[in-house]
Amino acid sequence: MKIVTAAAMRSLDRLTVERLGLSDKDLMENAGSAVAAFVHRQFSSRPVKVFCGKGANGGDGLVAARKLHQQGATVEVFLLAEPSQFSGSAAIMLEMLPVKAAVLASEEEVSAALSEVKSSESVVIDAILGTGFRPPVTGLTTAVIAAINASGAPVVSVDLPSGSEADSEQPSPPPDAIRASAIVTFTAFKPVHAFAYGHVPTMVASIGTPPDAIVSDFGMERIAPPDFRALFAPRAPQANKGDYGHALVMGGSVGKAGAAAMAGMATLRMGAGLVTVAVPHSVLATVAGFMPELMTFSLPENNKGALSILALESKREMMQGKNVIAIGPGLSRDPEAAQLARALFDRSEGPLVIDADGLNAFEGHTENLDGNRHPLVLTPHPGEMARLTGLTTEKVQADRAAVARDFARRHHAWVVLKGHRTLVAEPGGNVWINCTGNPGMATGGTGDILTGMITGLVAQFPARITQAVVAAVYLHGLAGDFAARALGEKGMVATDLLSFLPQAITSLQPSESGIVQVCP
Repeated sequence: MKIVTAAAMRSLDRLTVERLGLSDKDLMENAGSAVAAFVHRQFSSRPVKVFCGKGANGGDGLVAARKLHQQGATVEVFLLAEPSQFSGSAAIMLEMLPVKAAVLASEEEVSAALSEVKSSESVVIDAILGTGFRPPVTGLTTAVIAAINASGAPVVSVDLPSGSEADSEQPSPPPDAIRASAIVTFTAFKPVHAFAYGHVPTMVASIGTPPDAIVSDFGMERIAPPDFRALFAPRAPQANKGDYGHALVMGGSVGKAGAAAMAGMATLRMGAGLVTVAVPHSVLATVAGFMPELMTFSLPENNKGALSILALESKREMMQGKNVIAIGPGLSRDPEAAQLARALFDRSEGPLVIDADGLNAFEGHTENLDGNRHPLVLTPHPGEMARLTGLTTEKVQADRAAVARDFARRHHAWVVLKGHRTLVAEPGGNVWINCTGNPGMATGGTGDILTGMITGLVAQFPARITQAVVAAVYLHGLAGDFAARALGEKGMVATDLLSFLPQAITSLQPSESGIVQVCP
């Protein structure tokens, strides 16, 4: 789903008016109607309190109030400015309002407006400040936002939570902004929706803008099921395992057998037809014991229990028939294993997924990482990204999108920069931001699970790598969200994600609510 800046959104509105002959009033009517439809669907039996600023955002709220009133809801409208201060389409919508609006002029009136919210189980529509807002919040608006937040009522924000700046890339909402329960935005996401409000259920409503006109000037998209849902269409009745790829996962070492096993298990769970895990001989039985569906391949090891460079002698047999290879889980930082990883990269022909110590093997050798030779997916955490770029981890974290985009462009690779709001940078520079996942996933092995999930989807869709990677990243976080709901964040372990992955996949079906991204 495209992410556009506030300036680009204004341009899109102008284009819509010019191309389709719609007016500003029509766009406002469409926006407010979408908000009303969402509130009616989610909170049909509850009273509604609508708080409106004097701008276009407030005009959207006035339309929503009118529509909800027409649908039989009990609606109260509160204005944060005198009616004479409303202008343009917002003034027209105020004149069309079928209920009397109260003007809030003091903190006492604000308190009175919200005094019975809990007892009446009211829903609040936040239509106070929109994309034209620039911090800080001032005047009575500060008191209104604070009172709404303290009320305990569910809050549906129009376009974005009031007090937030549309183009902000801050990872957390401002302290003086509305704490929204849901957001209804229009045409496309804005940066703030992805960075600060990724945890908030959000609906992107069409208000008339031609879909072909929506282009991200920001060079970013927020991952959502419509972007990749086609990968999970029902399989043909005559399908067989050969139709879904044969993946090779290579890694493992003494003490780290579980990493390779988890990656292999996740590859299978993601739908690959066949999975072979190639590991040092001494840990082969351990890996095979995790899951009977895994095939294994024994490789020579050195006296430290890590893969030996002699494994190259088995390259032809090991890689035969495989249409994607994952290198790295549990590989260890042994110099010989690192040398092997680089050599296999040079000799591979199909798609490669490189993770963990497979990435560390290229520290000081990043000039060798070139996705022009074969499709290349890299999955670093910030520390590994720092080693690959020569930057500090702090510098990587300070400008994650730019670092991932630059590395993806220079190395012609898909870069999955893991962490809070995992990013996927494409070789062309477009960046996708993921909003699923939770702190319970900060536990050993979840990265190996992600590697396997990516590998499993690339095995099935080697010609659709962007969709495969963003789908795996999204579902990885979503499975973690389902696991956290069932088990609690502190009790989660990495393999729990595999148990909840089928539920995450099932949830991809379109919902009547129109919410394009849901955090359980």
